Amino acid sequence: MTIPPACARPWRRLTRFFAVIGMATSAMLIAGLTLDMRAFDQTRGGYEPPYTDYTGTPIDWRRMDTTADGMVYRGHVVDLLLDCRSGMMTVDAFGLEKQWRRLSPRALAVHKPREECRARGFVPQF
Repeated sequence: MTIPPACARPWRRLTRFFAVIGMATSAMLIAGLTLDMRAFDQTRGGYEPPYTDYTGTPIDWRRMDTTADGMVYRGHVVDLLLDCRSGMMTVDAFGLEKQWRRLSPRALAVHKPREECRARGFVPQF
């Protein structure tokens, strides 16, 4: 059984409509994710030891909230969590957490998260 062309037209329009909504939502999600990541770390360069040739502003830890395990940066789309015990960075989007990476030697030298974790009462093991 085939659908007559006159009946198929409304479905095509509806399908296109939802496709456009899906593409726009995906584009906004990617843009928000990019903006959140760039807002978190605004430094560039200094990738070789002793990590002093960087430009930009190191992370302002006062903008982050303290949690039971460490600190969290609340972005528009994703939250970035720092476990002050292990040094693991975790990305939280829509309630789904994904362990991302450990703090690099550059991050430890430039942003100094150990000192901030100690100031907030944690004992860093990284």
